Amino acid sequence: MNRSVLALLLALAALTGACSSPVPNRDPLGEPFPGVRGSSLEGDEVELPGDLAGAPAVLLLGYVQDAQFDADRWLIGLLQAETPVRFLEVPTIPGFAPGLFAGSIDEGMRSGIPSEDWGGVVTLYRDDAARVVALTGNERPRNMRVVLLDAEGVVRWFHDRGFSAGKLLELDAAARDLAGAEGS
Repeated sequence: MNRSVLALLLALAALTGACSSPVPNRDPLGEPFPGVRGSSLEGDEVELPGDLAGAPAVLLLGYVQDAQFDADRWLIGLLQAETPVRFLEVPTIPGFAPGLFAGSIDEGMRSGIPSEDWGGVVTLYRDDAARVVALTGNERPRNMRVVLLDAEGVVRWFHDRGFSAGKLLELDAAARDLAGAEGS
């Protein structure tokens, strides 16, 4: 597919997703993460939180393409801190129209992400995405929603105000506490 057609499809998907009603931001601390199904960029079906192997995990929930800058900072920080839990980037795109272009949207993401990282990106569309938006809200969509889940899929740490080095250290400590408690 040529780049101009792909750019048009991504713009249309972003526009139709952005036109949906904003959901007020909320703190889901202590709530279970909703059961949702998505696909990794490798093409594997993924059920969240079920496929996280009953272990703590960090989910980076992004609602618009502009959130990628925030996601990259969180990912670099988690890697540098050697945070001992699995983490996934979860593009979350509610609405009917974006779902129609899911293949093209995913292909566009694949073109900008090295293949060795495709398994760490799980895209949610339509109703599954809407359930996640209802959990966190989608105001200020360029900020990632960073969620630490325990082994049962309950939100134990949450942040939605953009990358912060101090919050990264807080997240790393919380993840280490959970990983240590679950490993003993």
